[in-house]
Amino acid sequence: MNTRLVTPEVPGLEQLRFANTFAQLPAAFYTKLMPTPLPTPYLVDASAQAAGLIGLDAEVTASDEFIQTFAGNRIATGSQPLAAVYSGHQFGVWAGQLGDGRAILLGDVAASAGGRLELQLKGAGATPYSRMGDGRAVLRSSIREYLCSEAMAALGIPTSRALSLIGSDQLAMRERPETTAVVTRMAPSFVRFGSFEHWYYNNRQEELKILADYVITGFYPELQDAANPYQALLAEVTRRTAHLMAQWQAVGFMHGVMNTDNMSILGLTLDYGPFGFMEAYDPRHICNHTDQQGRYAYSMQPQIGQWNCYALGQALLPLIGSVEATEAALADYQGQYGAKMDELLHTKLGLQSHQADDSKLLDAMFALMQGSHVDFTRFFRSLGNLRLDDASADAPLRDQFIDRAAFDAWALQYRARLRMENSQDSARKLAMDASNPKYVLRNYLAQIAIEKAQNKDFSEVRKLLQILENPFDEQPQHAQYAELPPDWARGLEVSCSS
Repeated sequence: MNTRLVTPEVPGLEQLRFANTFAQLPAAFYTKLMPTPLPTPYLVDASAQAAGLIGLDAEVTASDEFIQTFAGNRIATGSQPLAAVYSGHQFGVWAGQLGDGRAILLGDVAASAGGRLELQLKGAGATPYSRMGDGRAVLRSSIREYLCSEAMAALGIPTSRALSLIGSDQLAMRERPETTAVVTRMAPSFVRFGSFEHWYYNNRQEELKILADYVITGFYPELQDAANPYQALLAEVTRRTAHLMAQWQAVGFMHGVMNTDNMSILGLTLDYGPFGFMEAYDPRHICNHTDQQGRYAYSMQPQIGQWNCYALGQALLPLIGSVEATEAALADYQGQYGAKMDELLHTKLGLQSHQADDSKLLDAMFALMQGSHVDFTRFFRSLGNLRLDDASADAPLRDQFIDRAAFDAWALQYRARLRMENSQDSARKLAMDASNPKYVLRNYLAQIAIEKAQNKDFSEVRKLLQILENPFDEQPQHAQYAELPPDWARGLEVSCSS
């Protein structure tokens, strides 16, 4: 009798059927080229959740076939690698032609939940759009992008995803020599505001229309029957962008480089560079050391989101047909942002209804937070522990403030507001904990993971990913990851080279 167990075969990468939808656009939209091989690649980590989006088993991500493919050393069957061209405004100044300077699109594959996802290698070598760069990404910045992409998804914020992080001992020169890596990013499309600006500012209206039709047909098919599909496209992108800005603000996320070439036409968070999560609350905080003028400070993000939508509107103007119709599509940005932000803040405070004076309560809260430089994430998380009839339990929350009396006065108003809707402590805490994360990707946590990884210890990258995949759970065994940053973290800076 044969008692030997037959191990089930794990499907490999052959199930990824590349459609190369973007490659079917005219040749002017991209340059076809192969990735530059990455010497002796090794797996730093792969996201099982992201892999599941394209039907890959977690076991496949440990295979040599996977590592070689997503290092850029092996081209998957059916893939037609390319680098896309686009332009953009950088820090408010027209920068002209940019393009995928270190990213190579492998193509799009079927997503397990429906639709398709493009797979893009970031750090896969020089392209015609590298602008004197080497086309590589260093391990330091790649770890940050890998972790934050998945962390933002877990927070429920629209974002590109990160499938894998492949490392190498190859060095690239930044401020100092650093080892290189390749992140595989996933999104339904990587088309940006700057993709449209490229054709507008080059007076190429035929290509502008081709791109707009491609985006509408592939990603906004419901707009095809609109009286003016291009106006409807601008209105929908404006709405999504306004909502995205509100979602960023509500978790204290700062992008750092909100150039038009980093703005997704699908309303996704795209291109993680010098990002940060607010710690000591200061609306003027600048997370990008390169941003000396504070254009992309936390408080500026909603305004810059609107500015970028106007830049997109300018690019789409020839298709929309009139300034009036274009302005009409842009007109609701502030209304959409305000309504979404109001909704998110009410949820964060456990408020189920909207009252006329709520803005005063919110403004007073943020003024208190700013005055005491209260940690953004910890404050909102601990606010859920407030009890209606037991102010003595406020101590952990109250002690976050320098001016305790001012907090007491605010808490009195907050409790009165909660009583207006017969709020129940236990139900409110459950709802607030589901909205206010306990864990975010603080810079110091990323730095610890980076320093270990630079010594070939990838355990902290993997551990951080597991924690950040469940940001709203208590995870008492990982409580130290929700603590305030240590003193040494004050010296951490991230810039456009990060």
